[in-house]
This record gives sequence, C-alpha cells and structure tokens, in this order.
Amino acid sequence: MTGGPGSTPLFLLALSGALSGARSRALGAYDGNASVSRACTPGFSAEGYTALVSPNIMEGQKLLKVKFTGCSSGARGIWYQTSNPDFKVGADGAVYTARTVRIPAKEAMFTVSAWGHETPEKWEAAVRLLVEETPLNQSQYGTGIQSRQSEQEQSQSSTLLPWRQHHSGLRRQKRDWVIPPVNVPENSRGPFPEHLVRIRSDKDRESMIRYSITGVGADQPPMEIFSIDPISGRMYVTRPLDREERSSYHLRAHAVDMNGNKVENPIDLSIYVIDMNDNRPEFSSPIFNGSVDEVSKPGTYVMTVTAHDADDINTSNGIVMYRIMAQNPQSPSQDMFVIHSETGVINTVAAGLDREKVQQYTVVIQATDMEGNLNHGLSNTATAIITVADVNDNPPEFTNKMFIGEVPENRIDVVVANLTVVDRDQPYTPNWNAVYKIISGDPAGHFTIKTDPVTNEGIVTVAKPVDYEMNKAFLLNVMVTNQAPLASGIQMSLQSTAAVTISITDVNEAPYFPNRNEPIRRLEGESPGRLLTTFSAVDPDRSMQQALRYSKLSDPANWLTINTTNGQVFTTGVLDRESSFVKDDVYQAKFLATDNGVPPASGTGTLLIQLIDINDNAPELLPKEAQICERPNGKGINITASDVDRKPSADPFVFELPSVPSSIRRNWTISRINSNYARLSLHIGYLESGMYEVPVIVTDSGNPPLYNTSVIKVKVCPCDDNGDCTSVGAVAAAGLGTGAIISILICIIILLSMVLLFVMWMKSRETWG
Repeated sequence: MTGGPGSTPLFLLALSGALSGARSRALGAYDGNASVSRACTPGFSAEGYTALVSPNIMEGQKLLKVKFTGCSSGARGIWYQTSNPDFKVGADGAVYTARTVRIPAKEAMFTVSAWGHETPEKWEAAVRLLVEETPLNQSQYGTGIQSRQSEQEQSQSSTLLPWRQHHSGLRRQKRDWVIPPVNVPENSRGPFPEHLVRIRSDKDRESMIRYSITGVGADQPPMEIFSIDPISGRMYVTRPLDREERSSYHLRAHAVDMNGNKVENPIDLSIYVIDMNDNRPEFSSPIFNGSVDEVSKPGTYVMTVTAHDADDINTSNGIVMYRIMAQNPQSPSQDMFVIHSETGVINTVAAGLDREKVQQYTVVIQATDMEGNLNHGLSNTATAIITVADVNDNPPEFTNKMFIGEVPENRIDVVVANLTVVDRDQPYTPNWNAVYKIISGDPAGHFTIKTDPVTNEGIVTVAKPVDYEMNKAFLLNVMVTNQAPLASGIQMSLQSTAAVTISITDVNEAPYFPNRNEPIRRLEGESPGRLLTTFSAVDPDRSMQQALRYSKLSDPANWLTINTTNGQVFTTGVLDRESSFVKDDVYQAKFLATDNGVPPASGTGTLLIQLIDINDNAPELLPKEAQICERPNGKGINITASDVDRKPSADPFVFELPSVPSSIRRNWTISRINSNYARLSLHIGYLESGMYEVPVIVTDSGNPPLYNTSVIKVKVCPCDDNGDCTSVGAVAAAGLGTGAIISILICIIILLSMVLLFVMWMKSRETWG
C-alpha cells in the first residue's frame, strides 16, 4: 500500500461497508441536485455545492452545475452571477472558469447569485472547490498517474493517508490530503460503537503514532458522539444521530508520537448526517378557514394550506405533496374543489356554488412526504373550512302583486300599507336590505316608503295631507331593489314591482273663512243697525251638504253683531276711529262658523274694518298755562293746538280772540307764526301782575270746520333783564298787593331776629352756668 513518488496515497480513509454507497457519492462533484422541492419554493436546490478540482484549471473548464427552481417559469428567465470574476455561470447553471486559474490553497470558495424577472428577491448558494494534489511533472509520472487513480479507487474502502509523504529524490513541497466528507445515516440501529473510518500515517512504520480527534461531537458539547482508537486510528460513532438536531459535524484529526510531539499537521474531517424519512409533515394549523363567493367560476382561488416536513427538503423525505381526501357535503358535485399538489393552493374546479343551498364545505386535506408516495411516504391531515360568501344573486320579490291601503284625509305620518318581500340572500346585509321606490301614481309626493330594518318590509306612510274632495283614491306602482347592486348576469325579477291601491276616506272637515288680506273700509261714525258686510265661511265637505251657524267670538268695543245663519255683520254702536280699541285705523273682530256634522267642526275667521276719518273732533289749545312779563318787551307766548282727527280735518289751525268781553282784545293780541302756531302778546303798555284767563278760539280745517274756545291761564309778573319773572314778581303774580308783600317781608325779618336772639341766650347760659 506504499510506493515511491507518484504512487497511491500511503494514508487512506476507510469507511464501513454500510457507508460505502454514500461515500462513493461524496467523492464526486457535489452539485447538490438531489431534487427540487415540489412545494415550489423558489431557490437553489442546495445551500452549497462542492467539486474536486486540480490546482491548475484551464479556461472554459466546466466545474459543476447548480440548479435553481423558479416555480412559474422554471429556470427560464433566471440570471446568474458569481462573487469571483475568475468564474462564470451559464444559462443552464453550469459553472465554468472565465480564465486560467491557479488555486494556491487547499480549497477555494465563492458564491453564486440568482434572480429573475418575477421578483426582486435574490438567492445565493456557496460553491466550494476542493483541490486534489497532482504531480508537478506529469510527463515524468504520466503512467504512474493512471495506476495511482486505479489503485486509489480500489483502496477507498480501506484506508487513505491524509498526510502524503513523498520519498523521491526531487525536492517537492508537502501538500496535505483533503479527506472527502463522511456520510452517516441518521437513526442507525447500531450496534454501537459503529466503525466509520480509519486514519493512518505512513510514519507509523518508523515510530509509534497516537491518533486523536477534536471538535463538536468529540471533545466539545455534545461530547463523545465520535471516538477514535488512538493506536489503530479507527473512528467510531457511539450513538444514533438525528439530522434534524444537527446535520453535520466538523472535526480535526491529529497525529503525535509517544512523547506528544506533532508528527503531522492536523487535518479537517467533515461528517454529514444523511437524512432518513423519520418526520411526518406537520400542518401549520389543524383547521384552515377560507371563503369563496358563490357563483364563482371554476379556477377561482379559495385559500392556501401549508405543511412543513422537518426532513431534508432537498430530498424526497422532505418534499410534501397535497391531496383532497374528502368533501362534505358533496353537493352539487363531490369534486367542487381541487388542491395544487405542490403549493397547497385550493381552487374551485366546478361551477354551481350556491350559498342559499350550501353555506359551508368541510374539506379534509392530506399532506404526504416522499413526493406524495402513499406507499412509502408519511402522511398527516388537516381540515379546511370553506365558507361560501354571499353575493347579490337573488333579487327581492314582492309576496303579492297587489297591496291595498286606506287613510283618512288631511292626515300625515299615518301608515297606509305594509309591503312584504322575500330575498334569499344573507339577511341583514346590503345584498338583502330592501330599498323601495314609487315609480308612478303619486306626482305630488303625498306618500313615501320606508324600510323596516328588522322585517325588511316597506312601510307606506303619508308625507303630505290628502284632500278627499280632490283625490278619492291612488294607484301606486312600486319597485323594490337592494342596497347592493345585483351580481353580474343577474336580472331583476318580474315580481320586483307591485301595485298599491290607497283609498282616501272622507272626514268632517272644519269650515273655514276665505282668507281676506284686505280689510273692509267704512266711515267712522256709522250709526247702529247698519249692514257692514257678509262674513260667510266655506265648508270643504261639499258632498255632505252641511249647514253652518255663525257666532261672535271677539268684539272688543262691542260694536258688531252677526246673523247666525247667513253671516251678515251689523253695527250695534257708533264706530269711532279715535277709540283705544282701534290700532292704526283698523278694528279687528273674530267670528266662529260651526257645521252640523258628527261630531261638529268649527273654524274661526278674523274681520278687519279700516275706519275712514271724519271731522268729528274740535281742536284743543296748547299750552294750557304760561307766563309773561307785565310790560311788553317783544316776547310773547307761542301757542298751538292738537286735533285727534287726521288731515285734512285737522291743521292748519286758525287762532283768534273773542270780541266779548272787550277787555280781552284791549289787553291781548294774537299774531300768526305759521299754519299751526301763533303768538299771544300784551296789547297795552302795562298790565298789573297777577293771573289772567285768556279765552282763545281755535278752528280746524275740516269740512265743515270745527272750532273750540279754550282758556289759557297767563301769569303776568315783573321780569328781570332776561325776561324771566323775579321772585317778588312771582309772588305778586300769585295775586298779592304791594302792602301785603311789604308786611310779609317785615314779619320774616322779625322772625329771623327772634331766632338769632334765642340762640345767643342759650350760649350765654352755657358760659355762666
């Protein structure tokens, strides 16, 4: 098993017979294309790809092939790119060298990226190139290469020297041997420890070698999964492995002499756990809920169910396929739905979904791994609850073609009729809620229809009062629709329209007085017993032929009376425009008209009488009192008059003094200022102070005119420079003579002196006391 330069490796890696098949797969180009997940998840078929190459690679040499699944378009439309410009990827996923490449290390790694038109998402996979050592002078060892390759293939099942030693006379650089990964099936039944591989160094001929391994699974937790015989170099696995717990282990093998000195460089040893189908698919939920509209076309999307298998998705163990096991109810077909075997998407496959017949379907879904192989795969089930959603595919229909109602006249907000409909769509939804509309028969808008939110009935009510004498009946044409529009292709039913006959019943309406905007015009001063007008009422019940009786309701001045049978209004007093009961020349009275119906009805009316003014009031002099200086000084008293009559029976006024007694005109005189004012002045040079009553005759402008003799009381007194009465003059004007005035003044002085002497006496007593 040893040889000279160019011979087969002297230190071999031995695998057990049970692993030889897996090992042979590990020695090739590891492109990872075991399988593509049938669940149609976009991405590479493996997380990484491995190939065994020589240190020098010529330009254009194919190294391996990556595989990418793009679902809808497969591998078409996929773009590839590498992280290392020395390598390129063809459209078919083949990896080539872009130029002549020399790999100086034991391995080289780079990534391959892929993306497509359908999504901006980017996927990556790692590519690992393991370098196999080749002779420096291939011409010298040409024949030896072929013999070594053949010999190596024969010895793969026994031992491989990880550390190659070259004993030729040529000076060559030592290169470590890269050991291919060791594949170990999970869930092995043993017996344990189970032999995996043997490691040897050709230096064990010269001295005793001790072997050891380090890493996770050896001297790092989880510990002691792998062990090695330090003398023979045989490595073992001590218990069953679980790929779902850990899929690979990476150890290092060491070789030292008996003194602990390193005789070889450590080598890397990768152990991959081979997946076994030991996990059933698990649905993400035991129950999936979905919905689909009724009357949906075949192929309509319903829902998606998902199941996950913990086994390797790159092998058949983890590829899950779906199928429908049962459907309940099986109406109108036992195959209403279909499931996509790879994606779990459920679609309708048959027409005839009708919520009014079947509101919900229960579908049992089975997920099976091993690509759906029912003989070898593991299965699990879940339930899909598919609700058939309502659409407006049933128009509302009246239960009758004719509805009858009745309403009294002159009423509003009265229910006339209830319109009933049926709708097979889902209650209390826009597909079921009814909307009513009056198409014809009510141009004036006397009626309206509201929808009862509970029963969906149409309630016909009176919006505007109806007069029996004008309309004794109505025939309405009514249509009913839904809040939501009908589904495409659904037509309105002939039963969506109906007729409503409404009879109006006559009631005893109150009589009314025709509306009089203008009052009647009459002269004031009308004598009692005069006919003013006929104030009659109208009975709207023309068909009843009822008799009316009249009575007085309001007559503030008690000037009027009314005939109880014919409504003639007479005067009972004199009409006076100047009365306090007249406002703005208008007198207002109210009368009552009552019919003889059962029960009797009555109405009120207001009679307005505009009184025309006549000259029936004489003018009155103003003011009634005044004062004037006893000597003429150019000033006088301005006088005017008031008359309750209106023009032309009032002003302008005429003022004059009577001729009797003669002293009036001798002492006084009147001069005109304007049409309404005059000035009363002294006519003589001096008039003794005192109170004088001066009669004045005032005449209005009426036809015939009226006059009145009024007396003005004039106070004549001495005046100061401003023309105002002095205090002494005011007393004198009150009617006292000069002697009396002097006596009063002396008495006042004596009284004040006595008060002063009394005060002084009281103070002197306080001083001496």
